[in-house]
Amino acid sequence: MLCLHAVSKRTYDAPPFVGRVTTNSNRPAPLRDREVLLCSDPSSVQVTGFRAYLLAQHQDRADGAVFNLPPALSHLSDGDVIKVHPRAGDIRVLYRRASGSNTLLLTEQCNCACIMCCQPPKAGDDDRTEEVLQTIELIHPATKELGLSGGEPTLYPDGLLRVIQKAKSYLPMTALHLLSNAREFKHLRFAERLGSIRHPDLVVGVPIHADIADLHDWIAQRRGAFDEAILGLMNLRRCGIRVEVRVVVHRLNAGRLVPLSRFIGRNLAFCTHIAIMGMEVHGWALAQRQQLWIDPKEYGSALREAVRHLAFLGLRVSIFNHPLCVLETDMWGFACRSISDWKVLYLPVCDTCQVRHRCGGLFATSHGYHSAAITPVRLQTTAPG
Repeated sequence: MLCLHAVSKRTYDAPPFVGRVTTNSNRPAPLRDREVLLCSDPSSVQVTGFRAYLLAQHQDRADGAVFNLPPALSHLSDGDVIKVHPRAGDIRVLYRRASGSNTLLLTEQCNCACIMCCQPPKAGDDDRTEEVLQTIELIHPATKELGLSGGEPTLYPDGLLRVIQKAKSYLPMTALHLLSNAREFKHLRFAERLGSIRHPDLVVGVPIHADIADLHDWIAQRRGAFDEAILGLMNLRRCGIRVEVRVVVHRLNAGRLVPLSRFIGRNLAFCTHIAIMGMEVHGWALAQRQQLWIDPKEYGSALREAVRHLAFLGLRVSIFNHPLCVLETDMWGFACRSISDWKVLYLPVCDTCQVRHRCGGLFATSHGYHSAAITPVRLQTTAPG
């Protein structure tokens, strides 16, 4: 699993900052104060003007804004964006130029407490709007897609709208995928404000846990969450914003997959996309694994029926976070390589699989909770007649 956070043994006294990594010591002077020079040669530190310097070769005697590059971050390269806390030597990767799965975190607070949440919310004011705005200014404009997530990003509505406006201005060719429980969009005025930005390629992905309000609310651990999410979805679409339904499957809702697909077909057919997702056994999902974990093979027939029903209605449906070997072959066309590249895992048994190149793999973060049905696929070949 790729590491996105590490601590350098060297520190210096300065406030935290967001900077873009470069290996080019000849960068134009006006750009240097927002960039971190990654140096293979210690003599490059003598080039002035950069916000900080990362030394690939360990140096004990360097002075000033100089860090030794932690080995865990040796993957850093041109165009990556990092958050640096000089006094602690803390370095966190916010954006990777070579990755197709970048997501910016706007807050770790949430107004739900979903029992299978893989990134449990934290208390306290942690509005990261300014950090995200600075990051967007440094992201390469050719980036195809960018995620915005939390926690719940709508808890700071003004900040969220500023972020989307900034992305529209700085990254006009980049699709935005905002993950939200949509509860705050029950307020039509908020949805109208978002729609008025007129971002050319924005989708809001909203989790719907079940077709029954009480079950959805129990999973979200908030009474009324279902009604607010459905109203939020409708308000968003009413304001011209594309929406996506996301269903994370676990033991509590696996038996409702088919009824949920019918509910979506009847009531949410305006959705751009329906994503049916395998659960990442991490965070609260790990703590509740006894009541939540279910082998995908156990709900395979229900998953197949739900997907076929949605596809029959002409809706765009995808299967996320499921390796191909646990799916029927007629479901492979719906399966996506959806696990972030920095935490995707393939087991040793996958080495001889003939479809590994198109398989989404497994979560490296799921603490070994993987289907017992993982097996290498052997494709049938027809002998010449």
